[in-house]
Amino acid sequence: MKMLDHCAFNGDADGLCALQQLRLAGELDAAVRLVSGVKRDIGLLQRVQAGAGERVTVLDIAHEQNRSDVARLLEVGVRIRYFDHHFAGALPQHPGFESFIDTAADVCTSLLVDRFLEGRFHRWAVAAAFGDGMPGPARALAARHGLGEEDIGGLEELGLLLNYNAYGESLADLHFDPVLLAAKLLPYDDPLGFVRDSLSFVRLREGYAADMAAAASLDPWQAGAGALLYRLPAEPWARRVSGVLANQLAARDPQRALGLLSARADGDWTFSLRVPATASLEADAFCRSFATGGGRKRAAGINRLAAEDLQDFVGQFLQAYPHAAL
Repeated sequence: MKMLDHCAFNGDADGLCALQQLRLAGELDAAVRLVSGVKRDIGLLQRVQAGAGERVTVLDIAHEQNRSDVARLLEVGVRIRYFDHHFAGALPQHPGFESFIDTAADVCTSLLVDRFLEGRFHRWAVAAAFGDGMPGPARALAARHGLGEEDIGGLEELGLLLNYNAYGESLADLHFDPVLLAAKLLPYDDPLGFVRDSLSFVRLREGYAADMAAAASLDPWQAGAGALLYRLPAEPWARRVSGVLANQLAARDPQRALGLLSARADGDWTFSLRVPATASLEADAFCRSFATGGGRKRAAGINRLAAEDLQDFVGQFLQAYPHAAL
């Protein structure tokens, strides 16, 4: 009897491109059951119902926030492959658990999958690294495979737009449900074919241009010597641009920590953080000090900040990054 495959993947560029590489390589069954959501929907393994002898592949979702569901699945005889680059905490010592987790600052999940597949679908990994705010590793991988500037530019735009699509409070904010977008990507061995030929790419490009035009006049809300904090309104366009905008604002002032507050429809806030490579406090360390926080060394976030705690949070953020990075 054929093994039943499941895959839980982050709905951003990194998760989508990691999934695409594994599917093109035949590493997932054609009928794999996919589970995904908006970028901040990280407790995805809660929704995976698998039984003994089945396999779950996890892509770009922190183990720390899914620990109990990993244990639940292993206990009933599920095999788990875990590709990720976020803080993981203690990993299970279990024969059914296979880890491809690396939290180094210069890797993303698609680069780990590219390593696993020995570069077979490296263009997807290049796009993912650009989308995940890692232009250095993206260009290094592109150079290793001799890609020209025109192709690199197309992959950079694709990564940006795939990442942009994942941000929102709910699936209703997104242009495409990530599971649907994964289906639209699937026919393309070469991501540049999707760029050239897909109407879905055109829709993402046009939506991005309109949303970024709305964000063009944004000024810092609070500023310190080592940090800038921006605040976005409770509008769908603002929720969609939050991740891409955080990366762009951080690139504009690379010596300071960049915080971006996004208003939720219920009155609370989400928070995105980008920090310089030489920051005294890593991004995930700051965000994990809050109940719904997590991420990686240079980019992290908090899924919910109560409105009544906002002023105290501002003080904590500015105190955490008092000086510009060297």
